[in-house]
Amino acid sequence: MIANESHGFYDFFLFAALSFFALLLFIVVNVSQKVQQTPKLRSVAILVLGDVGRSPRMMYHAESFAKLGFDTYLIGYKGSKPILSLTSLSNIRLSYLSESPPLVTRIPFVLAAPIKIMYQIATILYALVYGIPRPPEFIVVQNPPSIPTLALVWLVGGITGSKVIIDWHNLGYSILALKLGKTHLLVNIAKRFEIMFGRSAYAHLFVTNAMRNHLEQEWGLIGHKAVLHDRPPSHFHKCPPLEVHELFIRLGRSISPSLANFLPGASLPYTTQLTEIQGLPPYSASPTSAFSSLSTPTLRKDRPALVVSSTSWTPDEDFGILLEALKLYESRAREANLTNCENSQSKHDSKERQVLPRIWMVITGKGPLKNRYMAEVELLQKNWQYVRCTSLWLEAEDYPLLLGSADLGVSLHSSSSALDLPMKIVDMFGCGLPVCALDFACLPELVKDGINGLVFKNASQLAEHLETLLTSFPSSSALDSLRTNLQRALQVPLSVERRVHNHQHQEGADWEWGSWSENWDRVVKPLVLRDSERFG
Repeated sequence: MIANESHGFYDFFLFAALSFFALLLFIVVNVSQKVQQTPKLRSVAILVLGDVGRSPRMMYHAESFAKLGFDTYLIGYKGSKPILSLTSLSNIRLSYLSESPPLVTRIPFVLAAPIKIMYQIATILYALVYGIPRPPEFIVVQNPPSIPTLALVWLVGGITGSKVIIDWHNLGYSILALKLGKTHLLVNIAKRFEIMFGRSAYAHLFVTNAMRNHLEQEWGLIGHKAVLHDRPPSHFHKCPPLEVHELFIRLGRSISPSLANFLPGASLPYTTQLTEIQGLPPYSASPTSAFSSLSTPTLRKDRPALVVSSTSWTPDEDFGILLEALKLYESRAREANLTNCENSQSKHDSKERQVLPRIWMVITGKGPLKNRYMAEVELLQKNWQYVRCTSLWLEAEDYPLLLGSADLGVSLHSSSSALDLPMKIVDMFGCGLPVCALDFACLPELVKDGINGLVFKNASQLAEHLETLLTSFPSSSALDSLRTNLQRALQVPLSVERRVHNHQHQEGADWEWGSWSENWDRVVKPLVLRDSERFG
């Protein structure tokens, strides 16, 4: 029986290998034909080796190229739904890579791994060479992952004449080192691979100044180099009460019944857990007509503080810090509110007012550690009075609305390279949402402690920040101050002189914010239009 299974695996592996080489030969033939064509003016292929719908920066790149008049081919894996503003553009083509055959999952890893890699190489080459009518003027590739994408775009760009732009989000080998250790042989091989195929490109884009400086000095990058800080698109905004009301009418029915005794009661469509409409509708009126005749929704004074964190539930984001901080907050809220209640009774105060509010902690995202941590949360919060933590998966269009409805954001991101910045904070700032962020080396490029958020190093500090920002909620002066700074920065256009001033890290430099479009037009647009007139 074992011999038959081994023979079956051998046959399958041989079949997969022959199929790969046949496909590779087919692609090579097409590449030889492409060599005779010059790259098409104003065209770009954007490659992301991941779920396209969960790759916001690459979707924003595609949208910006398309709005500039480029024929844009966005290549990646199918999964979450892409943003609506992307799919509505006529000159964007979504090209989805196919997953490896289901049979691969049934064979041993030592056989499955090379088959998956070969299949991935074949499908990427096919998409870049055969799936596009004519070689694109530019190929933009996201890094990481580095293997095999950097080598493939290097090869295709060298053969067809397409100019390669590497968008450095992080370092691939540093992520691998989290699992295997910095001294592991495979980590060293991955680093050499990344240097070899990532060192030379038409242009290099970086998410931080720290990453640019590091790679420029340590790796000696060749090509144009520019920092393009992450920024959210224009539809990210602070939600007025009407939008909050409409969002929680949609989400209300999906909220766990276990929250019924914690959240304020809701009577849809007139009241939600966070909003209410003053005045009762006449009994004779239909819900639709009654709803339209009532006043605009307002935020409920008895609502909990809505705190949001987005996580990939991976080892580089220690959810344990947040869990411990929530434990501490629960303890402090009980003590503070009990003391306040006793003082109120001694003064014959007829109305009790909580010093620290209840927190509704909403965690968005998917990942491998989600079930483990959420099971732990469920056990803990059975005895909690002031904190509830729930996980929520949102469609792309509802995610910015949740951020725009929240009172505070939390980031647990700790960079594997200490050179990148968390996109989740960028999204929160775009929605006017102050953050508490875990500290690491280049975080000050984004989070200005005490201006647009607060920085913490451990659970105790995070609990203290929650207490500071939420005291006397919803009338919290500390939280209002951070929110005002964010709104002011969002409304003031960037100036070149102040950008230079800030880039030099001089003391007293004002914190600024600009939209994705402003940053992209300033940084990337000159690069992609620089030599385009020589193509036809």
